[in-house]
Amino acid sequence: MPYTPIIGTLGYVMSPDGHRVLLVHRNARPDDAHYGKFNGLGGKMERDEDVAACMRREIREEAGIECTQMVLRGTISWPGFGKHGEDWLGFVFRIDRFEGTPLERNPEGSLSWVPVADIQGLNLWDGDRHFLPLVFDADPRPFHGVMPYSGGRALSWSFSRL
Repeated sequence: MPYTPIIGTLGYVMSPDGHRVLLVHRNARPDDAHYGKFNGLGGKMERDEDVAACMRREIREEAGIECTQMVLRGTISWPGFGKHGEDWLGFVFRIDRFEGTPLERNPEGSLSWVPVADIQGLNLWDGDRHFLPLVFDADPRPFHGVMPYSGGRALSWSFSRL
């Protein structure tokens, strides 16, 4: 059976000093599958855009800023991650430079700058704890991982770097 995932982007906007990251606290809608969790910014790719254009659009829509420098940190296949068991394929970016002032909140929740060193202590998706260190590490090679989900929980995690 062919793999036909929903394609999306996930971005981590860095502060100018590189010590903090802009996260959304998904606290606006109690019916949100991500309710109460902290997450990067992003969403579904539209059919007429490439992944970089998708990331720029999502950051513009969700944070009100323009990406001026970003790097693809990796890709993740999330079989079964969707609300109804849909498969997702995500392109994970780190945004190192931007123009503008980030919004304080968006329709999904409040935005805040969090020290990179403190991320693991937040209410995250369990699976995020596995790949987030790779987003912020010094290895320039992108990672490519797979993280099957069932019932809202990561079942396993594996990745490689080229």
